[in-house]
Amino acid sequence: MQHAVELEELGVQIKEASRFLEKAGEQLSLRIIGQNEVISRIFIAMLVNGHILLEGVPGLAKTLIIRTFAAAMNLKFQRIQFTPDMLPADLIGTMIYNPKDMEFYPRKGPVFANVILADEINRSPAKVQSALLEAMQEHQVTIGSQTFPLQEPFMVLATQNPIEHEGTYILPEAQVDRFMMKILVDYPSYEEELEIMLQSATTASELPVMPVVQLHDISRARALIDRIYVDPRVQRYIVDLVVATRKPAQYGMVNLETMIEYGASPRGSIFLLLAAKAHAFLQHRAYITPEDVKAIAYDTLRHRIRPGYEAEADNMKPDDIIRQILQHVQVP
Repeated sequence: MQHAVELEELGVQIKEASRFLEKAGEQLSLRIIGQNEVISRIFIAMLVNGHILLEGVPGLAKTLIIRTFAAAMNLKFQRIQFTPDMLPADLIGTMIYNPKDMEFYPRKGPVFANVILADEINRSPAKVQSALLEAMQEHQVTIGSQTFPLQEPFMVLATQNPIEHEGTYILPEAQVDRFMMKILVDYPSYEEELEIMLQSATTASELPVMPVVQLHDISRARALIDRIYVDPRVQRYIVDLVVATRKPAQYGMVNLETMIEYGASPRGSIFLLLAAKAHAFLQHRAYITPEDVKAIAYDTLRHRIRPGYEAEADNMKPDDIIRQILQHVQVP
């Protein structure tokens, strides 16, 4: 176990190193009203090199949040509109023939950026999803016979509309599992919507966002997150939560045995630990607690659980299953 003095010193370093996120948050607040939890989850994913799937109806400022985040973080941003007629070359690029040299040269596509907004990701067919999958998992793309590394940090934030299914494709489970978190973007509160309306009606143009972050700020934060202490009991708690999504009867939840078609993969355990560490970092702590794990459990696990037929008949959602698991699995 790390010495208490070392943890205290690490906590001081974390508090100092996390100031850039407070500055970025201030810049985001110039354009974004509410949606604090969404912004917090985007920070968490960025800190531990993860990708995010955002689900919400149109008009909830998903695109604005991501574009403003990239501007405040001083990262290269690229928005890609996914459509049914899209080709992999539209995403990663292609080989262009130069008749003068009689040779082919790579022309890199829009995926070569730090922050990728994959807008309406479920509107493109399997070949496009396959090309994106390599970029997400390997942080590289293959054009012709050449492989090119992507810029670091590299982050995909994909959006999908939960109410419109015409002309859409179901995302492959292998790709969905690559997303660290699935965030459900909800409507603003009454007061927030009133403020949004007034701001939009009186502002001639968007307020400018200043880039307040440097790449070394992100690198330093990631190095400190790697050093955050995780007690063995918390490690086991994380694994218990994930295993309970596959074998709920072992944890006294016999009623869920027929409700779950399949549960989270080991990637769920990895992302749950990483996200909990980043959550502790945002709280200026050098160690994670079960509360950190609970705080990000829904976002990290909801897209890794498929409810069975009985659950669908009872209108039981993945969040309902996660809620029961959090209530029944013993907290250390």
